[in-house]
Amino acid sequence: MEITAISDISQAKVIDFFKQHWGSTEMVISSGVYDCSKLDGYAVLESDKTVIGLITYIITNDTCEIISLDSIEENKGIGTSLIQAVERGALENECKYINLITTNDNLFALKFYQKRGYVLADLYRNAVGKARKLKPGIPFEGNDGIPIRDEIKLEKLLR
Repeated sequence: MEITAISDISQAKVIDFFKQHWGSTEMVISSGVYDCSKLDGYAVLESDKTVIGLITYIITNDTCEIISLDSIEENKGIGTSLIQAVERGALENECKYINLITTNDNLFALKFYQKRGYVLADLYRNAVGKARKLKPGIPFEGNDGIPIRDEIKLEKLLR
């Protein structure tokens, strides 16, 4: 397992990864609309250079925001390694906070981030309905049949 900056792998590989896992490279969340293929981030590669995990982020002032995190294989440390790489980079860039947004149906993500020191910071009710106006392909039903409606912001103090 090798972690590398996504700028060090082919743009086509990054675009293909997002299209396969998100339907497009576009991420629509309360903080904005992002083309994830153009953001800073890290990828975890297998020995054959296949992408098995990818994280993207932006830094604004003293805050780093994780825009996307995907791991193909769960419970192997891929997501944790990617989070740690972003946290190190955020500290190097003198960020005080790191945050992210997930949806109300993503119970796995809520558990994952809280175990790593992130706390619930804000709730954006019906935010996904607004996002669907910009990206109609967002499904109405998510994990375990839970309707996807709200966004939840999680945050971690870095220092």
